[in-house]
Amino acid sequence: MAGLNRAEVEDLFERRRQAWLSGDADAYLALWADEMQIHLPGRADPICGKADYAKVIEQSNKNLIPLSWEFHRLAIDGDHVLSEWTISGEVRKTGKTLTWRGMGICLIEDGLIHVWREYWDPAQLKP
Repeated sequence: MAGLNRAEVEDLFERRRQAWLSGDADAYLALWADEMQIHLPGRADPICGKADYAKVIEQSNKNLIPLSWEFHRLAIDGDHVLSEWTISGEVRKTGKTLTWRGMGICLIEDGLIHVWREYWDPAQLKP
C-alpha cells in the first residue's frame, strides 16, 4: 500500500480550509470524489455523493459565517488521514459565535477525499 505524500495532504487540507473560509462551495466540492461519503455526528446515515453534500453546504452557508478553522494535528496512515481541528463560525441570525473541536478520519485517493468521518459533540453547535 502506497502512502500519501505529506505535502500533498497538507495542501489538500489547506485548500479545503480556504474554500470553506471564503464560502466557495465549488472550490470546496472540487476536493471531493463524485461518489464521496461523509459521516457526521447526529446523522443516522452518511451523506452520499457530491450533489447531496452540496445541499448540506448550501444550508450551512445560509446559517453560518465561517470564522476560523485550525488544524492541530494531521497523521497519515497509508491512504487515510486523521486530523484534529477546531472550527468557529458566526450564526447569521443571532451573531453568536459557535466553536467546536473534533477529530476526523478520511480516505484520500487520487488527490480527492472519498470518505470522511467526523467525531465531535453536537451540543457544541447549539445556537
